[in-house]
Amino acid sequence: MTQTPDKIEIFKNALIQHGPLSQRIYLMKIKNAEPAQLVPALNQLAQEQGYTKIFAKIPRADAEPFMNAGYEQEAEIPEFYQGRTDAVFLGFYLDNQRKLEKEKEQLEQNLKLAQQKSRPKRPDQPLEPGAVMRICQPEDAERMAEIYQKVFASYPFPIHEPEYLKQTMNENIIYYGIELDGNLVSLSSAETDPDSASVEMTDFATLPSYRSRGYAQKLLAYMDNQLARQAFKTAYTIARSASAGMNITFARQGYTYTGRLINNTNIAGKIESMNVWHKPISTSQL
Repeated sequence: MTQTPDKIEIFKNALIQHGPLSQRIYLMKIKNAEPAQLVPALNQLAQEQGYTKIFAKIPRADAEPFMNAGYEQEAEIPEFYQGRTDAVFLGFYLDNQRKLEKEKEQLEQNLKLAQQKSRPKRPDQPLEPGAVMRICQPEDAERMAEIYQKVFASYPFPIHEPEYLKQTMNENIIYYGIELDGNLVSLSSAETDPDSASVEMTDFATLPSYRSRGYAQKLLAYMDNQLARQAFKTAYTIARSASAGMNITFARQGYTYTGRLINNTNIAGKIESMNVWHKPISTSQL
C-alpha cells in the first residue's frame, strides 16, 4: 500500500475523514456542529479539494438541511444512537459520473445470494486443532500489519502501519485474531463508540491460503457475544458490495441489509460501493 490514507480531523465542530484516496468527505460525527452552517462548509471544502462525493452518517433529526441541499439517503440504521435515535447515511455527488454504479448487476446478485443464505443461527463449529481465537495485543501489531498489507491493496485507514494499530488499540478499537499453530492468520476489529453505544465490525482479513475455513464467521460471532456483554446496543458494518463472502458472513449472523453507499470507499485498490448491515446486540442473545 503506497497511497496516503485519508485523514481524520475536527471541522466546524464536526468529525470528518477526507482526502484524495477516496476522493470524498466522510462526516463521521456531527457532534456540536450546526447543520445549516456545516452543509455549505462541507461543499466548499469538497470543491476546494476536488472531491467528488460527500458522505454523511448523522441522526435523522439533523437530515433536513442536508436533504434540502441535494443529499440523498443511501442507507439507514434504526435506533442507532443509544438504542433510541435512527441514523441515516446520506450521499451528495459533486460529479455525476461517481453516482453511476459499476457492475450493478453483479452487486445485486451478491446481495441476493447473501440474503438467500441467511438462516437461523446454529451452534458454532469449533476451531480446528492448533487454532486459537483471541484479542490482539500491541506485540501483535507487526504481524497484523503484514496481514493487512497482503490482503488489501488500499484501505481508507492506515491499518498497514503497526504504530496506527497500537495507537487505536489504546483508544477505541478492539482487534481480534485467529492464531493457527502460533501464527496469526485471520483478523477483524470492533470500532467502539460509547457515545452512540454502537460498534462497527470491520477490518476483516484472512491470508489467502487460510480462506474457506469460515474464520470471518467465527470472528464475527465471537465479537457479537463479547460486545453484547459490554452494553453496546447496535452492531453494524460497511461491507464491500463486491465481496459476496463478507455479505454472506453478516447475513448468516443475523444482520439486516439497509442500503448501498455508491462508489464510496477506496479499498482493495479502487473506489467501491459498500453495503450497510446492522443488528441490535444485547445480553439477551447470550
